[in-house]
Amino acid sequence: MTVKLAILKSGEDIVADIKEMIVGEGDDARVVGYVLTKPCGVTLTSKAITIDDEKDTYQLKLFPWCPLTKQHKIPISADWVVTIVDPIDKIKQMYENEVLGNGTSESADSDEQSDTDKST
Repeated sequence: MTVKLAILKSGEDIVADIKEMIVGEGDDARVVGYVLTKPCGVTLTSKAITIDDEKDTYQLKLFPWCPLTKQHKIPISADWVVTIVDPIDKIKQMYENEVLGNGTSESADSDEQSDTDKST
């Protein structure tokens, strides 16, 4: 499993298990797209910033990307991807626990710097 963060031309940040779609062999091989397994959009919202604190606190939210399909694996064209990077540990942990762990891509909220009890 390769959990990565893809930035799309549309400006969307997508976290998913990402695999390359390759055409050709050897020196003629080239990436034509990617397969996103259980993709989730990621939103980042800045919370109130404390001046005395050195670190800012952000709220992260995962939500289903392309929620109207039955497919768990969604292909996208390589020309729609700006870059693919390793996500910060908190995003990777949220994705693995909330999406892959229990097999659902329901919305998940978390604070970057603190783990809060979600039961209220």
